[in-house]
Amino acid sequence: MKSSPEKVKRIVIKIGTNLLTGKKAFDGHVLEEMVKEVCELKRDHGTDIVIVSSGAVGCGMMMLGLTKRPVSLPEKQAVAAVGQARLMHYYETLFQTYGDGLTTAQVLLTQADLDSRQNYLNVRNTLNTLFAIGTVIPVINENDSTATEELKFGDNDTLAAKIAAKINAGLLILLTDVEGLYDKNPAEDQSARLICDVERITPDLEAAAGGAGSIAATGGMRTKIDAAKIATAAGVDCVITSGHQRRVIHRVLSGEAVRTRFFPAKVALTHRKRWIAFGRATSGAIHVDNGARNAIVNQGKSLLPAGITAVEGRFNAGASVRVMDASGALIARGLVNYDSEALRAIQGKKSGTVAAILGRKDFDEAIHRNNMVVLQ
Repeated sequence: MKSSPEKVKRIVIKIGTNLLTGKKAFDGHVLEEMVKEVCELKRDHGTDIVIVSSGAVGCGMMMLGLTKRPVSLPEKQAVAAVGQARLMHYYETLFQTYGDGLTTAQVLLTQADLDSRQNYLNVRNTLNTLFAIGTVIPVINENDSTATEELKFGDNDTLAAKIAAKINAGLLILLTDVEGLYDKNPAEDQSARLICDVERITPDLEAAAGGAGSIAATGGMRTKIDAAKIATAAGVDCVITSGHQRRVIHRVLSGEAVRTRFFPAKVALTHRKRWIAFGRATSGAIHVDNGARNAIVNQGKSLLPAGITAVEGRFNAGASVRVMDASGALIARGLVNYDSEALRAIQGKKSGTVAAILGRKDFDEAIHRNNMVVLQ
């Protein structure tokens, strides 16, 4: 990527757990260098910057003297509650030291904050208002101390990508402890080659992604690929790179960084489509036959009951669901017109028989095209 700081007006920077931990629960020296760079970009170029920060659990582990990451949800929440205050204290202290008048704002989110369209818009409005103040760097994290498993983003890569899509960021930088995505595991194969540029995310590319990292980490390269999918679909440039590089953010902007870059889609999704595709948590899945797959992916059609082969989960009408093809691949996400019980009753049936089966026919389509986003 060869852009001057003046040309990239809005950046989301995700600082990964591995950068803040290494072999320990928490180590803040990398964080200090990141804050110095962020302050420089904000002061000198007026760049809108959001930091999505891992580290709450790691900070909590350090404070409590733990050497193993907690396993149960109540333990994770308790440790995160201890660590969140300490993590923000680090940020506040560093910005007071290097910010010359800049300050931080803490924003804690759960998936439930994005499930509602109104809440989804409220989050964006809050961030835009913080940008308008001109001296604030929002620091976002998942609200680990209250989020249940059903309401979790799962990792901060996904959270960062959703935020980047929401605020029309020009660039998402996922900082970790490796240079980017390799075609093989570099720790196991010396012939592994860094993939520098990605025009399209393919199944082969996804297969190259590895697992989780340090003792405090929850994600891995696979979660970063998923995050890149979200960002690029929204028209956001996405870079995975090592935060151990000196002045890494400036090096990304100048094109000097060793990194993997994912190019944005030529036509970005509308904000409503972004909410359908990535804002809401999915409640279940609908499996479709090859005919329905072709109609959805290649012909721009709605999903009719006749093309459904199976329904997973329990959900109400209006819920967000995944649409899977015969091979089990995810092809779309959408908002259903019927609940799961009704869909099971009419799956494989022609639309003309729906009224006789259900005693009503509210819609011809199981998912209307306007409420569906194709992901292939």
